[in-house]
Amino acid sequence: EENMTVTEDFSRVENTYQMEAEVCIIFSDFGKMQNVCNLLIEKLGTSITINPPHFYHTPEAIDTLRRQVCVTAVGNTRRKAQEVCQLFGQALGKPLLIKEEETKEWGGHIDSHLSLSADSQTLQERIHNATAYASCRVFAVFEIQGKENRRSKL
Repeated sequence: EENMTVTEDFSRVENTYQMEAEVCIIFSDFGKMQNVCNLLIEKLGTSITINPPHFYHTPEAIDTLRRQVCVTAVGNTRRKAQEVCQLFGQALGKPLLIKEEETKEWGGHIDSHLSLSADSQTLQERIHNATAYASCRVFAVFEIQGKENRRSKL
């Protein structure tokens, strides 16, 4: 309910009363949005108008994306270092230093409700334009252990 607002307008036309309602819902799941729209159209038919969706990213979603990208970059760095160590017969130890060097973000900044050409775009184009991308470059230093040292500790 916190993601839904309802605006109602009552008016009198001759001897009848007319009510118009606008319902705005924020969805975080595209599939749920489609299901709700289909259900409303099925139940209400031509008495309902569904406007094209407006896509945007919440600050929390962008923050989560940044963290995921950084964690993935560190994981990729560790795997590459592991492969290099195996190549030289060494074992990768614990990380000694991990530093995020550069983060880039692009896309996902189009507010379709402000864009004049938004109505002429297909749904796929609007999704593509609203998709956010991020990359992260990290610097990591790992401890390297000789295999014989590791065996003697076991």
